[in-house]
Amino acid sequence: METEHQTTHTHEPGHDLRMEHEDPTIRFLHKIIRIAVKILAVLMVLVIIWGIGDVVYVLYQRLTAPPFLLMQINDLLATFGAFLAVLIAIEIFINISMYLSTNVIPVRLVIATALMAISRKVIIFDFEKITPPYIYGTASVILALGISYWLITKKNEPTHSNK
Repeated sequence: METEHQTTHTHEPGHDLRMEHEDPTIRFLHKIIRIAVKILAVLMVLVIIWGIGDVVYVLYQRLTAPPFLLMQINDLLATFGAFLAVLIAIEIFINISMYLSTNVIPVRLVIATALMAISRKVIIFDFEKITPPYIYGTASVILALGISYWLITKKNEPTHSNK
């Protein structure tokens, strides 16, 4: 039977910042880290707002430049890049929020965010300027992230028996 002072600690990923640590110095340092993460959350919201302003500005510039209300393919790619940058910032904010509420780093969401970021990079590739090794390296990163995401998702799915 467990007494009040006996606790079992599970060492799950991300649970290293639990506030009930037995060492007062570590508890104090954990509080500082949590404050730092909250500051990062506020700053990320400011980045998102700034990014939305950038999207509006890019759209305004592209649509008011001659030919009026028409966009070239490069204009579309720049617009997509601006949109995706804001979406990536939102995903990072969600990662920070989940971490603050659970003390667990949401690995699947982090990998999904990385996939979104590398996808943004691919969408805005200038194929006239990049080299084949750069493309192969990017493809390797996408493959590794895709496999990682698939494995994590598959591991977390409940197994269904065909009985």
